[in-house]
Amino acid sequence: MSILVFAENWDGKFKKQTFELVSYANSLAKLLNSSVVALSIGKVEDDELKKLGNYGATKILNVSDNRLNTLDNKAFTITIAQAAIKENANIIIFPHNITGKAIASRISVRLKAGLVTGVNGLPTSTDPFTIVKKSFTSKAFANIVIKTPVKIITLFQNAFGIIESPASPVIEAFAPEINDSDIKTIVKEVNKVTGKILLTDAEIVVSGGRGMKGPENWGAIEELAKLLNGATACSRPVSDEGWRSHEEHVGQTGKIIAPNIYFACGISGAIQHLGGVSSSKYIVAINKDPEAPIFEVADYGIVGDVQKILPEIINAVKELKS
Repeated sequence: MSILVFAENWDGKFKKQTFELVSYANSLAKLLNSSVVALSIGKVEDDELKKLGNYGATKILNVSDNRLNTLDNKAFTITIAQAAIKENANIIIFPHNITGKAIASRISVRLKAGLVTGVNGLPTSTDPFTIVKKSFTSKAFANIVIKTPVKIITLFQNAFGIIESPASPVIEAFAPEINDSDIKTIVKEVNKVTGKILLTDAEIVVSGGRGMKGPENWGAIEELAKLLNGATACSRPVSDEGWRSHEEHVGQTGKIIAPNIYFACGISGAIQHLGGVSSSKYIVAINKDPEAPIFEVADYGIVGDVQKILPEIINAVKELKS
């Protein structure tokens, strides 16, 4: 038996999220006396693949089929299912992002495997296999028992952390049996955002709500984000009003993010908003209402006028950087 990790890459490079996934799988493997196999799909150089060994992967399956350089849910599902069968994997781990959630559910059906999404930590029991996840927008925890022989997990970003456990991985080429008819996705054009950090990739996010009073006051949000090498975000009312693009909207109906630090500036903290940011490692809230719900989940809170406090924070950051 083994644990199979879907090692997602971006333009041939692995990010922190993938290393966290392998670290989690390695810790789980120690509990189960198992081994970690990482599956990489797409063009990735050997030097980059070997980095997965730093976090406990003892074997790496490398799929270099040019047809799979672009994500195709059906083709990726076939590939991962075949890899799981080949490696006799009884646990398959995905990131809890758009890609992971799309593929994990398909794999669950194909392999008749129990699926738990948005996991926050290691199992509390291995017999029966009991896993913990947040529920009710992080208001409670659920203990879920997976009874199927094959189990599938999607792990929240920043839920576990990165733990180095150096191994000497064996890199093995893997050629799944896929027909051209299995690949439905055709990419005709690629337009990438340049010159800014993507919201879903950012380690630090500075977000504004209606407390910012209007789009003309967003300069402070952007300046702080730039100083901290972070990204900007907003609550749904802000994007609905047209103050900011819907691309920056975070929450249950927007983007789900999990940065290391999330600044909530002038955001009351409605349950729909918290559903999209509650997995942040640290939440810093600034609001003039001491009863605002955001303070219930914030690690650090500042009660006051955001228009006055943000410039003070910006000045403090500038002093530290100088």
